Amino acid sequence: MRHVWMLGALITVALAVGCASQPPLRTESSASAIRAAEEVGASEIPRASLHLQLAKEELDRAKGLADRGEKDEAASQLLRAEADAELAVVLSREQTEKTEASQAMERVRQLQTDNR
Repeated sequence: MRHVWMLGALITVALAVGCASQPPLRTESSASAIRAAEEVGASEIPRASLHLQLAKEELDRAKGLADRGEKDEAASQLLRAEADAELAVVLSREQTEKTEASQAMERVRQLQTDNR
C-alpha cells in the first residue's frame, strides 16, 4: 500500500514539474513584426491598417490562450499575428511605392510640358 501512495505522489510531482517547466510564450517575433508595421505607417493605409489591427488582436488572444494553458492554440495565434503584421508592412510599402511612382510620372509630365 505504501508503494502505491509513493507512486501516486511521484506522478503528482512529475506532472507539476512538467507543467511548470513549459517554456513561456515567445511573443517577440510577432511583437517585432507589429512594431515594424507601425513604423512604416501601416495605420495610415486602410488595407494595411486592417491587418495591423488583426495582428494586435491575435497577439492579445495568444497571450490570453497561453494564460489559460492552451499553448498550441496560442502558438497558432502568434503565427497569425506575425503573418498579418508582415502583410501590413508589405501593403504599406506597396502604397508608398505607388505614391512615389505617381509623383515621378507627374514630374515627367511637367518636364515634358515645360520643354514644349
